[in-house]
Amino acid sequence: MKVKARWGVLALGLGLGLTQYHHHSSRCGGTSIVHLFEWRWTDIAEECENYLAPNGIGAVQISPPSESVVVTEPWRPWWERYQPISYKLCSRSGTEQELRDMVCRCNKVGVKIYADVVINHMCASSAGEGRRSTCGSYFNASEKEFPSVPYSASHFNDDKCTTASGNIENYQDIYQVRDCRLVGLLDLAHHQEHVRERVASYLNTLLDMGVAGFRVDACKHMWPEDLKAIYGRLHNLNTKWFPEGSRPFIYQEVIDLGGEPITAREYSGLGRVTEFKYGAKLGSVIRQWNGDKLADLKSWGESGGLMPSERAVVFVDNHDNQRGHGAGGDSILTFWEPRMYKMAVAFMLAHPYGVTRLMSSYRWERALVDGKVGGSCQDQNDWMGPPSFADGSTRPVPINPDGSCGGGWVCEHRWPQIRDMVMFRNEVDGEPLTNWWDNGKDQIAFGRGGRGFIAINNDNCTLDAWLQTGMPAGSYCDVISGRRSAAGAGCTGRLITVGQDGRAHFSIKATEQDPIIAIHAGSKL
Repeated sequence: MKVKARWGVLALGLGLGLTQYHHHSSRCGGTSIVHLFEWRWTDIAEECENYLAPNGIGAVQISPPSESVVVTEPWRPWWERYQPISYKLCSRSGTEQELRDMVCRCNKVGVKIYADVVINHMCASSAGEGRRSTCGSYFNASEKEFPSVPYSASHFNDDKCTTASGNIENYQDIYQVRDCRLVGLLDLAHHQEHVRERVASYLNTLLDMGVAGFRVDACKHMWPEDLKAIYGRLHNLNTKWFPEGSRPFIYQEVIDLGGEPITAREYSGLGRVTEFKYGAKLGSVIRQWNGDKLADLKSWGESGGLMPSERAVVFVDNHDNQRGHGAGGDSILTFWEPRMYKMAVAFMLAHPYGVTRLMSSYRWERALVDGKVGGSCQDQNDWMGPPSFADGSTRPVPINPDGSCGGGWVCEHRWPQIRDMVMFRNEVDGEPLTNWWDNGKDQIAFGRGGRGFIAINNDNCTLDAWLQTGMPAGSYCDVISGRRSAAGAGCTGRLITVGQDGRAHFSIKATEQDPIIAIHAGSKL
């Protein structure tokens, strides 16, 4: 009876649309999110003002802002941010006041903030008693005591978990996945009123300060009806920055590559969902594995096995799977392979499917295996936290004279080819995919209405073709190889001339470092 009642609530609740699926963007108003992974709040504020807003990036996903454990073995790993001990707003990225200041400054220039929130669990039980925390709060993980929330032993799911270890042992069992501990992390009982109220209060504090929405971590490990109850308590967005009645934009981490009973679609009635198949499949296509080829992307999207576009947040890689964790395996493309990575990101930003999220990373040491960078996860220092001082505090992000980042920060969002494809996406927002062309293998091209056109060559021979772009006649600057001059009369890269019939000649050698040409309405001379 208990099981039937649970699923009865679920059936009634899904599809009611308690949250927005759109992230409050408009043409040329910033249609992409960038994940500034582990950046300090002060650096994000400056990036919003000096780079993101001027270059059309509409939103930032920030690292979890809540108080977490301080892990010293290994030394300050990135994953300590995903082991909260309270909902106080002091973290490795800065103080609560610095967070508030950052949210305000980014909103002032039109860049929205989405907070990565960890609400499935608290820290691991092995964290012990009184271990260091980012705010200095006391906790006793072994006794499940978190007085700063407050949570006690009765607020966790241990009595519901049926495994001997207390951890998830079988991902084919939905009750284990949702009621047992994920790798030892203390699993919260979200069906309890107290837990729902505490989580909602935390999220509402962020909304009230001007945060526009959330990336919700580990949703697969929470029951959809519990999330629905929490989302239903969320405040509208702060009217200082957003129209009255605006709802928070929510996108939920649900790892679903198929083969498990829990699916991403179970959560799509509550908000958008992270589509993990996207990066895994796109990486396989660009690597040309298993007979995959660019021409196959003609059916990319829901018809190709992905969830509906209006429910998806998509990405080439994220902070987990770029390190070999999470989902996707070896097919995932990252900054370590820049040529293929730029092709994948360019395709993602040009194609109309989903809301796009960019990754902005930092480097970590990688092992040399047979003289090449690589090796298994165990051979890599993939646990490493962000560039830090000797005391474990995060270093600022230095900007080089050429606009790139130094000090170990990668900043893919500042790569010129990615930066200008963001502008491409803004220009073509809302336009349909048109004028698809391929050579049957690994050369493709397509347009977005009459506002943009892209060609990509991942073949072993030159792409040399006259193609129908659907765009107005004129000369356009290829935004991959250069930019239009400020006066609009010149171009620092190659020119593409579109005739009166909408056709243009494209030539891309197979050996080019960036085998892409992209033009859009804003690059017309």
